Amino acid sequence: MKRLLIIIFLTFPLMLIAQKQKTGNLSIFSEDGDKFILILNGEKQNDIAQSNLRIEELPQPYYNAKIIFSDSTILPLSKNNLLIADPDGIMMDVTYKIKKDKSRKAKLNYFSAIPVQQDYIPASGVSVYHYGNPSMGSATINTTTSTTTTTTSDGVSASINMNGAGLNVVIKDPYLENTSSTTTTTQTSSTSGTHSNANSNTNTKVNCNGWPMNAADFSAALKTISNSSFDESKLTTAKSISAKNCLSTDQVVKICQLFSFEDSKLIFAKHAYKRTTDQNNYFKVNNVFSFESNKEELSNFISDE
Repeated sequence: MKRLLIIIFLTFPLMLIAQKQKTGNLSIFSEDGDKFILILNGEKQNDIAQSNLRIEELPQPYYNAKIIFSDSTILPLSKNNLLIADPDGIMMDVTYKIKKDKSRKAKLNYFSAIPVQQDYIPASGVSVYHYGNPSMGSATINTTTSTTTTTTSDGVSASINMNGAGLNVVIKDPYLENTSSTTTTTQTSSTSGTHSNANSNTNTKVNCNGWPMNAADFSAALKTISNSSFDESKLTTAKSISAKNCLSTDQVVKICQLFSFEDSKLIFAKHAYKRTTDQNNYFKVNNVFSFESNKEELSNFISDE
């Protein structure tokens, strides 16, 4: 049995190769709610102008982008080499923000980037499109993972199928005893999820009865939040991340410590409470506040939930 477990463990790196992230996602939102059409590499991405747009499954690390506004008084803007991947070439979930200056000239600014999440659920009000498909509709994700391991008189054969990529590994071990064949099959299928457009009712509630963000993803999230210069943008980014991920109380504390003002800490602490896996420990969050009034307000908020 020990030999069998070792052989199966050696196949894990092959499974990781099979599920390597090959596409990224791009979100663009207008700070003032201006609706726009997005063109990437000369190809229109949405046939209906939107103010908060998400394009999924982008296969290239960067694109030339052009944005045309419904309001003809706002001049179109262009941005070359709009990055979807990080400096190491790893595809990311990238967000850009459209902001106008005093002369109403629009600019496209980098806002945030987080690792691509397979079960990502966009926030309510976000219009989701697949790359190269500008028609309104929904995006459905189906993920099936199956592993079959067979022990025979000659050795071990392991077959792995992840996200459409199949791997077959056959290892013969002359030291295994001549026994009757035993087959163990494990199959896991995720529930199909639908990303709806802005005109539908989207349930963005996260079930946080499981595990919080892992250390690597949380470290990347902290870095993304801290890259913002002002509390307002930090708060927007932190809310976006916590809306799609579960957090531990300790992680909430670390995020709160990134804010300069107690008002921002309090807003985020209230927002993150329902997304926390160990709410019984939430009293620790009070330690980030200097003013007793904020500690009391958070405690009252929790009591009312």
